[in-house]
Order: sequence, then structure tokens, then C-alpha cells
Amino acid sequence: MAHELPPLPYDYAALEPVVDKQTMTLHHDMHHGAYVKNLNAAIEKHPELAGKSAEDLIKNLDAIPEDIRAAVRNNGGGHVNHTMFWKIMKPKGGGDPTGPVAQAITKAFGSFKDFQTKFNDAGVKQFGSGWVWLAGAKGEVHIMTTPNQDSPLTVGHFPIFGNDVWEHAYYLKYNNRRPEYLAAWWNVINWDEVNARFEAFKTGKAVQEPALAGR
Repeated sequence: MAHELPPLPYDYAALEPVVDKQTMTLHHDMHHGAYVKNLNAAIEKHPELAGKSAEDLIKNLDAIPEDIRAAVRNNGGGHVNHTMFWKIMKPKGGGDPTGPVAQAITKAFGSFKDFQTKFNDAGVKQFGSGWVWLAGAKGEVHIMTTPNQDSPLTVGHFPIFGNDVWEHAYYLKYNNRRPEYLAAWWNVINWDEVNARFEAFKTGKAVQEPALAGR
């Protein structure tokens, strides 16, 4: 049983011009693929962990053997984060949020525009590599950032959606213009998937986890 790289739910060029084909190809096949490969290599050293999903692994890092803990944190987090990332984007996405997540955003931030401003600002200010998130905890939503491939799951928060601000996510097209990437990204967000994740947060039900081969 091994963790697998999930296929993209759309063509590599489907998010043009916001995300270019070359970036998507490298990001999915090479970067996400490497996280999956390295996670499997770490788990091979401790077969007792082979039946656990990547989400289960990163939710309780203290229970992971110390010799592979950093590898699981980095690569398990990268696997979970990216599996979410591909799903929360779609061709011809964007627009204002709809459904329950729209109501939650308005309640927490006053308006979607104010939320976008704060979310993008947090993404710009994330030093180095990392993610900016709309996360949930104790029934409420909030903006948070994490360094590297850390997930809100590791601190008990639910990742409703996040944007990848590692340079490999945008540099080929946007170079060092991270604010421009963050502003454009809203045009490909998949609010239907975000609402599904928000519902999972509200009901306490786990979203579909990254598949394990042979499950």
C-alpha cells in the first residue's frame, strides 16, 4: 500500500492564463510527485504506518517516529496540501463565493472584498515559502499562514482552502510579482469544492483523503 499522486481534474493548460501549462506540469508532476515519492520512502522504514492516510499522519506528528518525522511533516504535508489545491481550482472558476462559505466569510470579515484584501496581504507577507489559508476552528473561519508545507491540520485547524505561495507555484509566469499572482488566482477558484470542504468542517466529517494504492 503506497500513497499515490492523484491525477489533475483538468488538463494542464486548463487554467490558462492564470496558471500557465508549464507551471502546472512541473508543479503537479515534479513537485507533488516528489512529495509522494519521498513520503512513501519514509513510510517504508516504519511499515506499521502504511495503512494511515497522509492526513492522519500529519494530524499527530508527535506520534511519528523521530527518524522520519521531518520527512512526514514536509512530504505528507506537501501531499495533502497539493491534493486539496488541484481540487479547489477549475477552468472558468472565480467570481464571488456562493453558499454557506459566502455567509461565513461575510460574517467573519464584513465582505468578500475585505476578505480578499486581508487574504492576499497575508499571502504577500508570508516570508519565503508557504501557504495562506482560510481555515476553520471552533466553528469559525479565519485567515492563517503556514511555512513550507505545514498544514493547518497539524495545529488542529481545518484547511477550508489555501493558496500556494511557494515560488514554484507562480515564478515562471509572474516572476517575483507574488501580489499579481495572488490577485489573479481568484479567477480559477472552485467555490463548489470550497463549499464541500466548508461543509466537512462544519459537520466534522473528513473530506476525501489522498488515496492509498490497494485500499
